[in-house]
Amino acid sequence: MNKTFSQFEEMVDNILDLKEISEEKLSEPIKEGKWSIIQVVGHLYYWDKFILEEMVPYMVEDADLPQFPDHDQHNEEAMSFIEVFSVESIIDRFVQIRKELSEELSRVGKDVRFTIGGGKRKYSGESIAKIFIKHDGHHLKQIKEKLHL
Repeated sequence: MNKTFSQFEEMVDNILDLKEISEEKLSEPIKEGKWSIIQVVGHLYYWDKFILEEMVPYMVEDADLPQFPDHDQHNEEAMSFIEVFSVESIIDRFVQIRKELSEELSRVGKDVRFTIGGGKRKYSGESIAKIFIKHDGHHLKQIKEKLHL
């Protein structure tokens, strides 16, 4: 597996480590007015789910993939979607979908280029993973600060 996809899957280990933390701690807001750690995990899960279901199947040469959804609306949907699941279930769902998404993105041919939402910029499966590695880093920093790691 190449370096990008290895980095993309590293988030799995970071999230699995959360199983050692109490549900109470994982359910506290990271900061006043912010999501809890488990809501952050649910947010990551819901984005991975969207990419896997709505974008990966269309990642072929010269395709124009659907535009990313409105971030605020998508995040609200994520919070509604995860509220019926236990903390452990949200962690397990994230782990499963991230592994599946990493595998599917790595299967997109190295030379395959596509656009998103009628844009001019060309993407690849690997460049999509890189976008989400950066996104993961932002949230991982929040989690570590909350847990004083």
